[in-house]
Amino acid sequence: MEGEINVESIKQTSLWRDTTVFPEYAALNGDIKTDVAVIGGGLAGILTAHFLEQAGRKCIVLEAERIGSGQTGNTTAKVTSQHGLIYNKLLANVGKEQAQQYADANQEAIERYRILIQKYGIECEWAEREAYLYTVKDARLLRQEYRAAESLGLPVELTYRTELPFPVEAALKLKGQASFHPLKFLQKMAEQVKVYEQTKVLRAEPHLLVTDRGNVRAEQIVFAGHYPFVLRPGYYFLRMHQERSYVLGLTNVIPLSGMYLGVDADALSFRQSGNVLLFGGGGHRTGDGEQGNPYDYLHHKVEKYFPHAKAAYQWSAQDCMPLDGIPYIGQFGRRTEGWFAATGFQKWGMTSSMAAAMVLTDLMCGRKNDYADVFSPQRVNILASAKTFLEEGKYAVINLTKEKLTFPKEKLEDIRLGTGGVIEYQGQKAGVYKAEDGEIFLVSVKCPHLGCQLAWNQSEKSWDCPCHGSRYDYKGRLLDGPAQTASVGCELHRDK
Repeated sequence: MEGEINVESIKQTSLWRDTTVFPEYAALNGDIKTDVAVIGGGLAGILTAHFLEQAGRKCIVLEAERIGSGQTGNTTAKVTSQHGLIYNKLLANVGKEQAQQYADANQEAIERYRILIQKYGIECEWAEREAYLYTVKDARLLRQEYRAAESLGLPVELTYRTELPFPVEAALKLKGQASFHPLKFLQKMAEQVKVYEQTKVLRAEPHLLVTDRGNVRAEQIVFAGHYPFVLRPGYYFLRMHQERSYVLGLTNVIPLSGMYLGVDADALSFRQSGNVLLFGGGGHRTGDGEQGNPYDYLHHKVEKYFPHAKAAYQWSAQDCMPLDGIPYIGQFGRRTEGWFAATGFQKWGMTSSMAAAMVLTDLMCGRKNDYADVFSPQRVNILASAKTFLEEGKYAVINLTKEKLTFPKEKLEDIRLGTGGVIEYQGQKAGVYKAEDGEIFLVSVKCPHLGCQLAWNQSEKSWDCPCHGSRYDYKGRLLDGPAQTASVGCELHRDK
């Protein structure tokens, strides 16, 4: 049938991973000393290491798996300062000075990409674009955002016409933005620094990182691995939650020149890359299994708006969401002078990674940075954070209580083939996935991070923590932190 989606033909990976081949970097082999050790081989880590090397510091990057294997490879790679309805909120919550810092930092980040791409001759499909926020419902919030962004000097324009395949109530255009291929850019930038792959950091101490390949002594340490695994100091697990987002890569569509993001509750994202349209939506809090299948939702929208399209790719991403909507970039904790953090980028890792590299390089080299205040992990934004902090606390209490005090009613025989769930099994609580061939995979549903109950994610066949976002596959193998435990696979007797 015309427009019907053949799910089996869709590549279950991102466009970026499918079109990039990274060289392998050796693992750490024994103990070493360095000026700076950076944890995380994504954009934030590689860019920070590069800028520090340029400033005369000896740096190494420690990556637990492969370069770009984390969220850098899952992004939609919009290089923009337009981070949703951000500027009106910033003016209300942190004031004009820090709102200006946020805008200027992200605008400079875009320019820094241009400079690096030209300097190193990087072929990464860089394209100058305009970014748009749109609504199909009420234009009031966009008008407020327009006035806020304009007051900060951003080149914005309110319009009522777009390229989208449906009418909009209004759209806010931001000029001078861009898109690129993030892994091709990362691949070239990684050549400028010393990288150790397959080297997992197990423990952090002042001036020391203990890895599974040896110990690293460093004057300074940067935590740039998406979500800091250290609980204290910093307490980042109290200051962030994680969210899932979903993307289809569509071919056989009329290309769009702009990048679009809806601001309504059921909003969609659009961004062209060559002949592939990145079409996103259906996002939700990690561990919230009551949203239905987000890929089914996206495919339904494709049938409605792009009836002749073919889905070539399908993938998801995970984003750290800070309490006040501002990334945490700076000194890790109040009393950790040698530790630095770059996390909480929300869904805007491209400019946030570059901003992090800029800010951290200055701070670590003893220089003043004009943007440091707005991103400081030591900030206390009461107006922006109080309500969210209480909501996060309530969410954690509910899910901790669920793990300890509730017992499942379902039995193993109640779980259908190809699905999973929490069951009572041999007198214990367990998570089970029953494969299509009847094979059973059992896991502990107690998240090893802080003890919340893992929830079954049917669309991705994974066990997700609703408190802090750790994820395990159906076999119990770690997919995403902050949990460090490699497996939650159960040792219970398995019957078919």
